[in-house]
Amino acid sequence: MSRTTFAGALNTGLRQALADDDRVVLLGEDIGRLGGVFRVTDRLQREFGPYRVIDTPLAESGIVGTAVGMAWRGLRPVVEIQFDGFVQPAFDQLVNQVAKMHARTGGRVRMPLTVRIPVAGGIGAAEHHSESPEAYFVHTAGLRVVSVSNPQDACTMLRQAIACDDPVIFFEPKRLYHVAGDVDVVDLAAAAPMSAAQVVRPGRDVTVVTWGSHVATALDAAEALADDDVSVEVVDLRSLSPWDAATVTASVRRTGRLVVVHEGARQAGVGAEVCATVTEACFADLAAPPLRVTGHDVPYPPAKLERHQLPDLDRVCHGVDQVLGRVPLDARVVVAAGSARGEELAGADDDGGDSVDGGDSVDGDDAAGPAGTAAFGAAAGARAGAGGSTDGAVRTDGQGVAA
Repeated sequence: MSRTTFAGALNTGLRQALADDDRVVLLGEDIGRLGGVFRVTDRLQREFGPYRVIDTPLAESGIVGTAVGMAWRGLRPVVEIQFDGFVQPAFDQLVNQVAKMHARTGGRVRMPLTVRIPVAGGIGAAEHHSESPEAYFVHTAGLRVVSVSNPQDACTMLRQAIACDDPVIFFEPKRLYHVAGDVDVVDLAAAAPMSAAQVVRPGRDVTVVTWGSHVATALDAAEALADDDVSVEVVDLRSLSPWDAATVTASVRRTGRLVVVHEGARQAGVGAEVCATVTEACFADLAAPPLRVTGHDVPYPPAKLERHQLPDLDRVCHGVDQVLGRVPLDARVVVAAGSARGEELAGADDDGGDSVDGGDSVDGDDAAGPAGTAAFGAAAGARAGAGGSTDGAVRTDGQGVAA
């Protein structure tokens, strides 16, 4: 076992796959001599040569099309798409060739092809470098879709994806690349199945389902809510298609409540599918309607506004409070005026937002829920119900955008 970063764990997984199987070939823009823009393929071309780690032209459709031919001929290509927004030119190949080839040939041709995509925001990049495109691929029958949340899963699940005979879309949250953790190159036969969700924190009151970089957000929220004697179970979905409905529904039957957290847009997102499935399977066990905490239905914002696009500690705590009945379901999030987010919102609003005293509520169109709700302002340490204050709190709408 060694200590390495998320990017280093991916590098370890790729190196192991290349060493284990001569059919594994890497393709992508700048992945060879440069080692990739995030250095995930660093030194691999030097070790395995330019015919195993191939620098390609800047043409995503051509890269994936080439990989289709390689897979057809028995190789196991691993494609790197440099940024999430660059995958769109390859949609024709992914949707009409990669996803359908096995069915089209009556099972005679497999597509053991892995497409690595750095995804999501949090690094201050432009919109086409900060996309969350999981819903497109989850909706495409014939593709497996996974999103990893930690270095160990990054290494193990990438090796599992490469060894899989089905095409796999492998999402790598960009803001995790420098997160460090212990990594062991495990025997894949003994590893948990790639499609299995994992309960990363047990709890009794609420189930929070998430994946990728927001597993850490959910764990932080669970820790903050534990101070209020709220027990949150956190489930890392890991695989988005197929997804582990059995683990999720078993958790919800225990807790009676569900909050799904994801960075992609709310409308028709993966969270909607999880909520619908849980409602169908667990309706009699639900103590409250399932709830989503998501990105907004807008194009990804400029860098200085992206923190308002991403689900954060306050919004996740607020969602848990809503399903617990501690805050009305139509309540809006209160952001503590002393927090960096509150100051930024206040600076963007001419009137600086409404002022709310601890323990007060704002009704009607301006509803912010009880300002003294314990989870409000958790990121700033504002605990109005425990003697703190939310004076000068900035109102936001239900998804965290300044009202």
